[in-house]
Amino acid sequence: MAIQKPTLPKGTRDFGPLDLQKRKSIIKNIEDVFKKYGFMPLETPAMENLSTLEGKYGEEGDKLLYRILNSGNFLQSYKDSTDYTNAIDNIEGKDIVKYIAEKGLRYDLTVPFARYVVMNRSQLVFPFKRYQIQPVWRADRPQKGRYREFWQCDADIVGSESLINELDLISIYHDVFTQLKINYELRVNNRKILAGIAEVVKSIDYITTIAVAIDKLDKIGEEGVRKELAESAFTESELNTLFEIIKSKGNNQFILENLKDKLKTSETGTKGVEELSFLLQNIENCNRATNNAVNLKLDFSLARGLSYYTGCIFEVTALDSSLMSSIGGGGRYDNLTENFGLPNVSGVGISFGLDRIYDVMEELNLFSASIRTTQSKILCCFFDEKSQEYCLPAVTKLRAVGIAAEIYPDVNRKKAIVKQLDYANALQIPFAAIAGENEINQNVFTLKNLLTGEQNTLKLDDIIQMLKE
Repeated sequence: MAIQKPTLPKGTRDFGPLDLQKRKSIIKNIEDVFKKYGFMPLETPAMENLSTLEGKYGEEGDKLLYRILNSGNFLQSYKDSTDYTNAIDNIEGKDIVKYIAEKGLRYDLTVPFARYVVMNRSQLVFPFKRYQIQPVWRADRPQKGRYREFWQCDADIVGSESLINELDLISIYHDVFTQLKINYELRVNNRKILAGIAEVVKSIDYITTIAVAIDKLDKIGEEGVRKELAESAFTESELNTLFEIIKSKGNNQFILENLKDKLKTSETGTKGVEELSFLLQNIENCNRATNNAVNLKLDFSLARGLSYYTGCIFEVTALDSSLMSSIGGGGRYDNLTENFGLPNVSGVGISFGLDRIYDVMEELNLFSASIRTTQSKILCCFFDEKSQEYCLPAVTKLRAVGIAAEIYPDVNRKKAIVKQLDYANALQIPFAAIAGENEINQNVFTLKNLLTGEQNTLKLDDIIQMLKE
């Protein structure tokens, strides 16, 4: 029988030791910034009840949910029941899901967070600021920069309607991407402005139709969006008005003033303009105070497909990368907890796409050269069984004082030291502590710096002091 070659599910990938060290460096950077702004950590289960997930992401999002088959031999017992017999006679397409799946893998971290807030509201101090760094799953079509399993790094604030929160989140984006040396562009819009545009162009009832269509602008272009909206009864004149607004040119202040005039008949749209004006003014003030330059661009074509957004929305792209997809996004959601029975709790949040950030940094060679596959600082090397025995207590002591240390496990008399040093060099371990008969007699080690080739004879305590410094 032929052995089947192992494969990975499409849209997933393995990460080796060096890859993981690089990813951990990104996570540490993001997590440190989250903590600096007062966010607290949270984790939720990989799976949620489908009743929690369904209906929160719009029709397109629901199609991408991974549903989990009910566990155990439930199909056999269900098949023999009257409920199943009655249902199967009238079953239609997707309705079969409710008979075979009650749970699904989380699609994002925001909806599980809203569910957590509702379930734990009596224990929380509001406004509640949490960060969460975990994988999510989407049954999307895999392509460059788009995976079916990927990690999100989220920061959310619930229980406050203040736009100060949006300012903090914008600053978080700037701090992280500046430290990662990623040249970014942060696009900003407001769902109230989209509602105003819908009201002015056709009717407020068409906000979802417009948002879903223009969200595809990067993928299908203006012609494709026009065609899609024309099929939804938009006239040529209405489409021209729509694209005149969303394709406005000029600096942020100019296009916002221009929009203010076009939306003056829409109360909702005017409110959206006021919110963006507040952000622009205060970002400018903060920029002057810190000499920062937040690269923010108003973009009225930005829609963010998720249906729970109600206010400001954000999307970040890497300017120097061939990856055209976003590396971050988020926005204000005022009604998400209401879906779980807790009304009037406003929230706002952002997400970093860890996998896309990793891809961008790999492409642009932005990772520090100091990132190594192992954290070991020193390898204890020996010539024979006796010197190996001499090294064992030394390794134990090094580890006891917090120094990452290794000892080569095998003894090969012919090429003992050469093989061990090759091992250390391959893993970029910077130091080797070598012990032979002379070292044992003098109760010392020969410490070799594998980066420079320099070596000295030192006692173990001196080696510990040097490595600590």
